[in-house]
Amino acid sequence: MRQPRGDSRGILDPARLKRRVRFRRHLPAVPLRRWVEHYWLIDWDLNEPFEQRIVPHPAVNVVVQRDGDGPERAEVAGVGQQLFSITLSGAGRITGAQFRPGGFHPFWRRPIAELTGRRQPLTGVMPEGAICAGTDTERCRALDVLLTGWAPRPDPVNDEVMSLVETIRTDRNVRRVDEFAREHDVSVRRLQRLFLTHVGVGPKWVIRRYRLHEAIERAAGEPPDWAGLAAELGYSDQAHLVRDFTATTGVSPAAYAHSRR
Repeated sequence: MRQPRGDSRGILDPARLKRRVRFRRHLPAVPLRRWVEHYWLIDWDLNEPFEQRIVPHPAVNVVVQRDGDGPERAEVAGVGQQLFSITLSGAGRITGAQFRPGGFHPFWRRPIAELTGRRQPLTGVMPEGAICAGTDTERCRALDVLLTGWAPRPDPVNDEVMSLVETIRTDRNVRRVDEFAREHDVSVRRLQRLFLTHVGVGPKWVIRRYRLHEAIERAAGEPPDWAGLAAELGYSDQAHLVRDFTATTGVSPAAYAHSRR
């Protein structure tokens, strides 16, 4: 039976996150699993503000947040190309759905690139009742109702794109767009168009982002051979990896590794 993803890829210093807030993942209703990676729930009650930084996945999220006893606010968060930072304070809850890369297109039915780098409020589609209230099961069920109400329909082209992205995520040998396109018998131009329409970013960006996630995970363990890791992940040299890592996370690989240890 499929389980929610258990890794912490993209979350900077996940141990600190779990010390400060309650964070967990759950699977959506079965009919939604072809498009939705998982639901993620966060609850907090803090004595002082807490900042969390995230290197986003090439994925769209639907996020519902309630601070204290205030009203819920819901939004669609497109693929973030920059480091994302959120500061939590007081008490509150977030109930979110992370879609598989490409998985939001059947719900949105327009080019996903129009959402890239944007957070758009959700209005007019929210179900009756609160989404951030109740037990985990009740919160997940409320998301099931919300997403099912958008009436997504299977699309063979969209399935193809999701499969291509999954190959990039799992196969570290995918390093160049032209080679990847040739291997899958598609032109680079069509591949680019498919990714922008269904994922929201181009295939080169997806390749680089997944390789950077791998570098972040490796930096958190035993100190890697940075030159060897750079070659393994398809960077031209160690300096290229260091520049990309630092530009994306705000700290050098060595500094991040030291802070985690």
